[in-house]
Amino acid sequence: MSHFSRIQTALMEKEYLLMALKDLGMEYQEGDLSIKGFAGKMKVDIRVSLPLSYDIGFRKGANGYELVADWFGVRGIQRDQFLTQLKQRYAYHVTRSKLEKQGFTLVEEEVKETGQIRLLLRRMQS
Repeated sequence: MSHFSRIQTALMEKEYLLMALKDLGMEYQEGDLSIKGFAGKMKVDIRVSLPLSYDIGFRKGANGYELVADWFGVRGIQRDQFLTQLKQRYAYHVTRSKLEKQGFTLVEEEVKETGQIRLLLRRMQS
């Protein structure tokens, strides 16, 4: 019996997903890969290898990336906390990138005690 859990995310773009994983200190591999679980393997596009633990994977679907793992064997990471942090870092990179493409530049960045990120951006009018 497989213990793999699949969680649909709103993470659509690989570039920002990889940036978010890097921000969280995660080492990853890309390609035609698989992750191991209790009773087998599952194909993934991105694999995050964890020491002394089952790996975490991401698979691209029509509605974005799906987080895949056998959480019974994942050590050192809490699923909900990981997903929250990943979504925050993903949103950070998407926001900065989209605004910079519109001509905004980052003036100030503040991370509050609550973990909330405050960005101050400015666009110069010509």
